Amino acid sequence: MWLTQARTAVSDEQQQELQQRLQSPPEDGGLWSGPKVGEYIETYFGISLHSSTAWKYLRRLGLSLQVPRPVHHQSATLEQQAEFKAGLAGHVAWLRSLFPNREIVIWAEDEARLGLQPIVRRVWAPIGERPSAHHCRRYQWVYTYGFVHPATGASYFLLLPRANVSMMQMALELFAAQVNPHRQQLIILLVDQAAWHMSQKLQVPPGIFFYPLLPYTPQLQPTECVWSLLREAIANQVFDNLDALEDVLVKRCQWLMQHPVIVQGKVGFDWIQAI
Repeated sequence: MWLTQARTAVSDEQQQELQQRLQSPPEDGGLWSGPKVGEYIETYFGISLHSSTAWKYLRRLGLSLQVPRPVHHQSATLEQQAEFKAGLAGHVAWLRSLFPNREIVIWAEDEARLGLQPIVRRVWAPIGERPSAHHCRRYQWVYTYGFVHPATGASYFLLLPRANVSMMQMALELFAAQVNPHRQQLIILLVDQAAWHMSQKLQVPPGIFFYPLLPYTPQLQPTECVWSLLREAIANQVFDNLDALEDVLVKRCQWLMQHPVIVQGKVGFDWIQAI
């Protein structure tokens, strides 16, 4: 006598139903996991799966286990971000109509605070052996002022002791002298709305026009993406003092300025290059 074999695969229709269900929290109000997905499949589809098999269904649905990127609760919506991008494109077009004989370029500027508190990063190590890194919490800092050109990956970095109006003034003047000494270009500089960027005391050099980003939207700031390249050079290390830290940072900044292709791979936002 033939026995009906128990079904062990989730049909395409059931996979679609499962994908819809995963859009909301599980019944316990927590987070979805392999065992919870397996329990759901067994309860509602009558199919018993091992938890590892349930994980495979999560991947089959195009899902992966990720740590969410923190986003400020007052961050701009996707619609507002789209309006910002369109507004920037319109601003560039307007400037090009006013100055048809001048090159209009977009740069971005931001600051990163780096100090003697170590940065721990993942590294490759033999299986079964967990690597270690020296660690010592200290609270002395230096600020890296970074200017990047998303279209080409050109960059300019400065190490300064503080982030304030006077330091920003110095950074702008040095940047203008280095990148646009003859004012042959009109530079639109994307900056966040930090106090030292928006201060009326700040005297922006001729040929540079600030274009403020929306509040709490680091995802629109290309320079944010270059900091990982900078931190990589000081990860898993302890420095005796700021001078030792700055020596490494200076070499790394110089290396990045000499390798625009590497920088462009991080900061070359498609929507900026399309403007």
